[in-house]
Amino acid sequence: MHSPHDPFVRVRGAREHNLKGVDVDIPRDVLAVFTGVSGSGKSSLAFGTIYAEAQRRYFESVAPYARRLIHQVGAPRVGEITGLPPAVSLQQRRSAPTSRSSVGTVTNLSNSLRMLFSRAGTYPPGAERLDSDAFSPNTAAGACPRCHGLGQVHRTTEELLVPDPSLSIREGAIAAWPGAWQGKNLRDILDTLGHDVDLPWRELPAEQRQWILFTDEQPVVTVHPVRDADRIQRPYQGTYMSARRYVMKTFSDSRSPTLRARAERFLTSAPCPACDGSRLRPEALAVTFAGRTIAELAALPLKELTGVLEGGGSQTARVLTEDLISRIAPVVELGLGYLSLDRATPTLSAGELQRLRLATQLRSGLFGVVYVLDEPSAGLHPADTEALLGVLERLKAAGNTVFVVEHHLDVVRGADWLVDVGPHAGEHGGQVLHSGPVAELAAVTESATARFLFDRSPAAVRRVRAARGQVTVGPVTRHNLRGVSAEFPLGVFTAVTGVSGSGKSTLIGEITEESAGVGRLVSVDQRPIGRTPRSNLATYTGLFDVVRKVFAATDDARERGYGVGRFSFNVAGGRCETCQGEGFVSVELLFLPSTYAPCPDCGGARYNPETLQVTYRGRTVAQVLDLTVEEAAAFFSDTPAASRSLAALLDVGLGYLRLGQPATELSGGEAQRIKLASELQRARRGHTLYLLDEPTTGLHPADVEVLMRQLHGLVDAGHTVVVVEHDMSVVAGADWVIDLGPGGGDAGGRIVAAGPPAQVARARDSATAPYLARVMP
Repeated sequence: MHSPHDPFVRVRGAREHNLKGVDVDIPRDVLAVFTGVSGSGKSSLAFGTIYAEAQRRYFESVAPYARRLIHQVGAPRVGEITGLPPAVSLQQRRSAPTSRSSVGTVTNLSNSLRMLFSRAGTYPPGAERLDSDAFSPNTAAGACPRCHGLGQVHRTTEELLVPDPSLSIREGAIAAWPGAWQGKNLRDILDTLGHDVDLPWRELPAEQRQWILFTDEQPVVTVHPVRDADRIQRPYQGTYMSARRYVMKTFSDSRSPTLRARAERFLTSAPCPACDGSRLRPEALAVTFAGRTIAELAALPLKELTGVLEGGGSQTARVLTEDLISRIAPVVELGLGYLSLDRATPTLSAGELQRLRLATQLRSGLFGVVYVLDEPSAGLHPADTEALLGVLERLKAAGNTVFVVEHHLDVVRGADWLVDVGPHAGEHGGQVLHSGPVAELAAVTESATARFLFDRSPAAVRRVRAARGQVTVGPVTRHNLRGVSAEFPLGVFTAVTGVSGSGKSTLIGEITEESAGVGRLVSVDQRPIGRTPRSNLATYTGLFDVVRKVFAATDDARERGYGVGRFSFNVAGGRCETCQGEGFVSVELLFLPSTYAPCPDCGGARYNPETLQVTYRGRTVAQVLDLTVEEAAAFFSDTPAASRSLAALLDVGLGYLRLGQPATELSGGEAQRIKLASELQRARRGHTLYLLDEPTTGLHPADVEVLMRQLHGLVDAGHTVVVVEHDMSVVAGADWVIDLGPGGGDAGGRIVAAGPPAQVARARDSATAPYLARVMP
């Protein structure tokens, strides 16, 4: 029996995912880093076991209602854990932030600023005091009634809705209309209403064109469809909706990003004329502090905002401004002083968002807590990583334990304790190779981490390839780029570098298929391959089509009359109807985010018992989906259509993923490599320019080597590769480097240096140069 003041978190018999009955002791009140190749089991230990158990204990302590759901949510597969304090998790999962989410809302700084205006603002004579809600564009009390607190109004015009007026309505003149049946329905309604749908659009009377596109009326008529010879179509009641109404409704209500993006093509946006883009009601904008409105203060960079707030007037104001300044300080310390409170969250990089969350935790004042962080250095320039290490040290100094899953070697070297998991991924991992001080890992020969952590020999010199032309971009004026022009050489490997917020992603986003010299463009980003557990590795790569055909071709399936559709979990028939083929049911928890639990009927298999009676080489379709890519490659070795997909996934280092692994469980880096593998398995067609945004995010240095072999292979085959990258070993191996900076935000947005790595490593104004020089051969 350990004492309640045991200085260690002791894990016994951890079997989550690929962990092989792991026993490990990790001291409290230290910065402990978990390392290992991708898929080795480090996240299963840190998040799937230690944090999951802390969360389960929290559920047990709250209420009978939540306790009743614990068996559904599932406890981690572990013998016991002792010495475990409450835990806070900061994961990399990037939610889909809305345009209403901003730097101020993520950090809660907006709340403090609104309180300052409510309590200590200067009001016009006779005006009554406003509640702090009245200063928020996200509440009914504060939002400008004209734009509903968005600051922008969306309009559409005849030119946008009908780009080619020489076409008739039947020929598709109204481009904004939906396709397929719905568009045909609107056309038939107009025909029934007496409009000529075969006359070129420009020849229709102006008042008719105006009504068709912009009316708010929604007449209901009986439509008699033109009969097709092969099917009977009965009359039906059709409701007309104007093109503008359809576009606005789709843009504001649709949950489909594709439909919203399509609707946006037919809209122009402009600052709201009522609030001039400030998003607030006139009553709130009449209140000032230090002579400025809340909208003006929210638009200032945080560094400048601190200056305005210092020396605030009354006693009440002083208490509130001091609190606000102390909350802003850690955000500025993490190099984010250039951001303003009204900066929309979707425009932030993953690195900026992660640091904002960290800065907020620094001010929370919690102590005696285990912070479990998921690769906090992901997306950070080496210069920003130093500030991050300082923040982690301060969390520890405040009396907390910090557990970090990390690949960045500088963070690993800065740890007090190292837990190395491996030796390889998936079935070949799941063991703790080392738990102790960092220096002692040098003696562990089977560790993939040790080779990179202690091997100081210089990288091999690689001959720089010669360019075969160039793609010129610019001048670009967007976000913090001001008239920037750049030249990307063709037929070589180019790395775009710079601190977070310097404008890298904005610059490469300007390369399009229309750019001279590009030809075919493949942009491989880190967006998820799907938003629900229904989407997975097999469905995205097309591998699942092959699997279903193989099962449908078995004698057993033929005898039962099962076709290919029977083996799909997305349609009724073969799937489990309780979870509708998801394998999970959503568990709603009051005041807590909903969570997924295995389906009580199929136990996560996704299919009904009848479908699972059909086997191929002794495995059911559910068991095949449970294979790792590596196991599946052996299982389908004589099925060419499957082998090609699986070989491409192995080539980008994803052998450890399961075929049916839900998209919701994949990191941004894994999603990006799945997209790259899907592209690699296609037959090559002429010159292709590949754009990748931080492809090494979330990768162990050993996996980076595997990925780089693939990318350099593409260049050797005559293609062009452009990557945004912070990993200096990747940059050192590039043919050309474009470095942006020198800082982030307003302090960045220009090209500081461009040339071969050796030349950029000597650049004077570059924040990247000193770090690049360290790894150059």
